[in-house]
Amino acid sequence: MSTSALRVDLPLGLSEDEAKLLLAVKLYEVGKVSLGQAAKIAGFSKRTFMEILGRYKVPIFAYSPEELRQELGL
Repeated sequence: MSTSALRVDLPLGLSEDEAKLLLAVKLYEVGKVSLGQAAKIAGFSKRTFMEILGRYKVPIFAYSPEELRQELGL
């Protein structure tokens, strides 16, 4: 993954770590980065990041109903 730097003035009360986590969660949710890439952005292991995704109600697997049926062979 190639990267670029971004400078953002954060609102008071939002730490850099929180902002990185929220950014990583959203980027993963919309499919812009992989699970591993998002975990790296947030500074967590993949396993820990998967647990965090659960807290934000973001599914780890984003199959459509048809894709899930095909995957399961139904």
